[in-house]
Amino acid sequence: MRWQGRRESGNVEDRRGMGGGGFGGFGGGSPGGGMRFPVGRGRGGLGGIGIILVLFFLGWLLGINPLDLMNGGSSTGSFPVGQEQQGEAGAPADEEKRFVATVLADTEDAWRKILAAEGRTYREPTLVLFSGQTSSACGFASGASGPFYCPRDQKLYIDLAFYRELRDRFQAPGDFAEAYVIAHEVGHHVQNLLGTLPQIDQARRSSGETEANRLSVRLELQADCYAGIWARSAEKENILDVGDIDEALRAASAVGDDNLQRQSQGYVVPESFTHGTAEQRSRWFKRGYNQGSLQACDTLNADQI
Repeated sequence: MRWQGRRESGNVEDRRGMGGGGFGGFGGGSPGGGMRFPVGRGRGGLGGIGIILVLFFLGWLLGINPLDLMNGGSSTGSFPVGQEQQGEAGAPADEEKRFVATVLADTEDAWRKILAAEGRTYREPTLVLFSGQTSSACGFASGASGPFYCPRDQKLYIDLAFYRELRDRFQAPGDFAEAYVIAHEVGHHVQNLLGTLPQIDQARRSSGETEANRLSVRLELQADCYAGIWARSAEKENILDVGDIDEALRAASAVGDDNLQRQSQGYVVPESFTHGTAEQRSRWFKRGYNQGSLQACDTLNADQI
């Protein structure tokens, strides 16, 4: 990906070094109302009672509702206005931050044009860089759980250590694989602006677990499709290298629910999927890339996903 020398977004907030270390294998949930890039769970560790005791202690220590920690931050109102962390804003200086700022700028330019063609205005999100753990308007966040988008503050959150996981653990290296992760979370922001995210979030809250998971899969696949639309735009800007699309497809496949479950527990439970299979994720990314339209990404009404 030819990203050097391109415009860098000023909508980057750097909180790295402000938080403590991550909570290791406590990941898997998402802050309430947030959409999270999946990370597989590891085996072993503390037993259930031990985890509960540790989480209650951490909640007391950090001034956080322990139930939010137990649910991955799924309860609402955990961080009242004024208690969310604030980091240094503006275009960052080191290479890792310059890369994500450049990718974010490219998504801003692309979605501004795409939504303008639909008669809509694109509101730019903020990308928050953190290390280990941080707070958001959607609740407490740990880097162990993966990147996520919070619709309540319209911010994307990412611990850049995830890129090392993507490369080493999931065997999906490459700068465009990393760009795909950002584009996926930006896809959730687009869903929020279009009203899709709150609509489906409300439907999930009033559904049983199986139906809620099914709706979540359709929402995540649409975000993958939107990431593909951005990739098509990036190609038109002549910033893609040979093999970049393959990098994104490998990343999308690597974080499919079936692959993550096989890696973490040795077997697959389809009814528990929340993001889609490896085949589905790569296919919907490719659909967005090939067709380049919002209409092509209507996973919510598709007969087959």
